[in-house]
Amino acid sequence: MLPPLKPITLKERLSLLFLEKGELDVIDGAFVLVDKNGIRTQIPVGGVACLMLEPGTRVSHAAVVLAARVGCLLVWVGEAGVRFYSSGHPGGARSDRLLYQAQLALDNNARLKVARKMFEFRFREPLKEDLSVEQLRGMEGVRVRQLYEQFAEKYQVPWTGRRYNPKEWGGGDVANRCLSSATACLYGVTESAILAAGYAPAIGFVHSGSPLSFVYDIADLFKTDTIIPIAFDTASKNPLQPEREVRLSCRDMFRQTKILERLIPTIEVMLSAGGLSQPEDPDWTVPPAIPVEKDAE
Repeated sequence: MLPPLKPITLKERLSLLFLEKGELDVIDGAFVLVDKNGIRTQIPVGGVACLMLEPGTRVSHAAVVLAARVGCLLVWVGEAGVRFYSSGHPGGARSDRLLYQAQLALDNNARLKVARKMFEFRFREPLKEDLSVEQLRGMEGVRVRQLYEQFAEKYQVPWTGRRYNPKEWGGGDVANRCLSSATACLYGVTESAILAAGYAPAIGFVHSGSPLSFVYDIADLFKTDTIIPIAFDTASKNPLQPEREVRLSCRDMFRQTKILERLIPTIEVMLSAGGLSQPEDPDWTVPPAIPVEKDAE
């Protein structure tokens, strides 16, 4: 039988690691990435909270088993996280952060505090104390429209408003197609961060009713400084393949700015505004005994 492994707290881990063009396997009890030339790169067991598997990556059965045992989340993504495809065991199989998030969302007072914090972070100014979530949403709509107009003027892009039909992608103008593509990229990397931190993409504070409500909440905090400039800059050049150009630009920007390293701490700061006690990293607990065939070791 395999011996139980002591869980490593998130504070003790390298949060996230991107892997590409190789096979993730287990050799001598440790994660190893083997490239096409047979060169091995060892990854510390339990030292990474989340492995982001980019295109060109294959995963062995042994690697999936080890990831489950040490509470390491496997996430299949596009280059630099511009797309989110699937994930393994979200949050290292922990429920404390999910319960904390749900508790905040179900408490009307705490939810309002988190939503206010998000708007203050996003628009960089304090808000009136008596504003409701619905009023905050109304303010957001006005400010976002003004923001798009400012960027359109800056990059000299024709702009008649945010108009697009998901069922008729090619029917939109270049600027709207670029914005939609850039937003999809940001949603991909944001959902990966939320799952890696152990939270639920569906439990939002400003947004609600969608499987990605919390993704929209957190992504909105970063749009202005990241993807909106890229979208309008790309649209100003009127490329033949605007969606591809936007995706590549977002990929490069995500890598250069190390956006994932900013996303998870920001999530924690936003939720802390709710005023409820954050879950502490649990002490060592013994996992349930699981019988394992000897040759499966």
